[in-house]
Amino acid sequence: MGRGKDMKDIVTIGEILIDLTFSGREQDIPVYQAHPGGAPANVAVAAARLGAKTAFIGKVGKDFYGDFLTRTLAKNHVDTSFLLTDEKAGTTLAVVSLSETGERSFAFYRKNCADTLLRREEINEDLLGHTRFFHFGSVSLTDEPSRSATLYAVRKAKESGAVITYDPNYRANLWNSEQEAIEQILSVLDQVDILKISDEELPLLTGTEEAEQGTRQLSETYHIPLILLTLGAEGAFWRRGNETGKEDGFPVRVADTNGAGDTFLGAFLSRMIGSGCQFPSELSAGQVRNCVRIANLAAALTTSRHGAIPAMPDQAELEQVLQSMEISNGSL
Repeated sequence: MGRGKDMKDIVTIGEILIDLTFSGREQDIPVYQAHPGGAPANVAVAAARLGAKTAFIGKVGKDFYGDFLTRTLAKNHVDTSFLLTDEKAGTTLAVVSLSETGERSFAFYRKNCADTLLRREEINEDLLGHTRFFHFGSVSLTDEPSRSATLYAVRKAKESGAVITYDPNYRANLWNSEQEAIEQILSVLDQVDILKISDEELPLLTGTEEAEQGTRQLSETYHIPLILLTLGAEGAFWRRGNETGKEDGFPVRVADTNGAGDTFLGAFLSRMIGSGCQFPSELSAGQVRNCVRIANLAAALTTSRHGAIPAMPDQAELEQVLQSMEISNGSL
């Protein structure tokens, strides 16, 4: 892998879109706010806000929303040099409805939209050889040509020595069937070094809701060095080979859970980078626990506000909260 001034800490690839999030009613008419979103873009922003050097690979439409998303990434110090604009296709929209507890449901307007049209030949190979971590999710695997482009980028990044991170981020209504989704999601796991999975996705992929059993199954079947299982308000469970642990969440008044998992992963990776480590095997068990705890805190802060990217904490806020909790020397 190359080294030098153009080296990125994290490069992410995949969907970037507008989350039209329910914000209340006016005269009994539902009102939605347009928030920037898309899981891989969220991860890039979350990590950049916490000090990592990040870039995003994807495609938006030549429209108001596409311009807005590009500006949002740039404003958050994510390199947008590899974010392309499609002259004909529109930018994807996701309508996000919230329950009284802040839980989400999605309706996507994505058929033939820009993010699904990223092509293999549009991938910058030099970038893939100049990043420590390369992150993707399963949403870009739902359609061609973005599926082939994503798989090509993953393979090239891994060949160049990048640590591959993956979040299945299962959205049922984007797939033709649950079986197709499971097959596609599982098909890439042998390429993955760090898997971030939610408690909703664990039974889908393993047949069990039990954290210990499910993560062991994934670890042994696909030889994944590190698995991070998010448990919502309960925190997160982690597995590295035979080592496991559970770190509690932080109680907050939940406004919106959108983007929490992406913030978790972005914060975990930024903390890992800050510790001087790239590969999961380089972390001590104490460092894994600390990275998970900090990621839990960042995710909790995100859920206390509306939107995904707008709600993510920056380094100054996180440090302030840590100090207020009398956290010192990286230990809780």
